[in-house]
Amino acid sequence: MFGMSFGEILIIAIIAILFIGPDKLPETMVKIAKFFRSFKKTVHETKESIEQEIHLAEIKEEAISYKEQLDNAVSDFKIDSDVNIVDDIKESFQEVENSVKNIASKTEETKTKPKMKKSKKKKETKGDTDV
Repeated sequence: MFGMSFGEILIIAIIAILFIGPDKLPETMVKIAKFFRSFKKTVHETKESIEQEIHLAEIKEEAISYKEQLDNAVSDFKIDSDVNIVDDIKESFQEVENSVKNIASKTEETKTKPKMKKSKKKKETKGDTDV
């Protein structure tokens, strides 16, 4: 224990008996044992606390790395979605442009075609009814 041999412990016990006396020696040994027990408990709790803090630091670093990965993924998604939105808008404009061109070409066709006179149709239908 503590790097001491049995002989050294025996010498310390003999000196303790001489100074403390045989009457108070058992009570003193109990107090010393309680002290070492409380000291050992304190050291153990401190060690657990330090290990817990180290573990919490590792968890915190891991959480930060996950957050960075998530932020990168979100920014990549935003870039991709912005590109898709722009492509969708371009397609919509092209569809509108095509439909406007179709309407314009149809109106040009109707302008170039000769119109039939409605009055002739009316006269022909009136003549048919008179007979």
